[in-house]
Amino acid sequence: MTLPISFYIFVFIFGAVVGSFLNVCICRLPRSESIVFPPSHCPNCDFKIPFYDNIPILSYLLLRGKCRSCKGRISFQYPIVELLNALLTLFLFIKFGASLTFLVLFIFCSALVVITFIDLEHQIIPDVISLPGIPLGFVSSFFISDLYHEGMVLGWKSSLIGIVVGGGSLWLVAHIYELITKKEGMGGGDIKLLAMMGAFFGWKGVPFIIFVSSLAGSVIGITVMLIQKKNSKLAIPFGPFLALGAILYIFFGRELIHWYLSLSSGTGG
Repeated sequence: MTLPISFYIFVFIFGAVVGSFLNVCICRLPRSESIVFPPSHCPNCDFKIPFYDNIPILSYLLLRGKCRSCKGRISFQYPIVELLNALLTLFLFIKFGASLTFLVLFIFCSALVVITFIDLEHQIIPDVISLPGIPLGFVSSFFISDLYHEGMVLGWKSSLIGIVVGGGSLWLVAHIYELITKKEGMGGGDIKLLAMMGAFFGWKGVPFIIFVSSLAGSVIGITVMLIQKKNSKLAIPFGPFLALGAILYIFFGRELIHWYLSLSSGTGG
């Protein structure tokens, strides 16, 4: 059944509104501040932002990225997060419709947006997001779709194995790296994040996410080092690359895996 365009517009706006709240989480969670109180305010002058200046994306454009009170610059991160979450929400709805799978993956992707921007700025992945996400993904496995096998429920066994494989694989890599170099190469936040992803996607999604995130991280990391002329000690957060791998798995994972397997078997077109 084809829904009217107004319905998709509503879904987009809903995603943007949630994105506005995600901005609050991104700013306050690293400081261990409440995400509820005080209300939204200018980070420069503490001016309480009225509702008409807090409309996602639109208010930023109308105010030209400046506070109405002190005229201080407002970070471009705000409309970016709102737009990103709005697009993710819309694309999830287009793919999964009004279903429990859509609802669960909407929450999951919103969490990834918060994790990505916090990790980019502070190089930490808050346990307050990843740790509750593991049992949430496990409980969800009883009714959400298996993204690799169409028409099938993920199931608790696949989710449980995904938690162990996801967290265990990164822990093993980090442990071996530390034994060889005597330095910490991967934080515990990345390990818990991949365990959370394994809970939502099952063990079949973990290798795809690891491959894509490692490939993207290597390419971008080497490029940044060449541009900045830094050595291999340059610290680059891995959480955003894991998030990228997870998003690609949601929308294209099954197709990309089948394409790769067809090439490997020599049956590709």
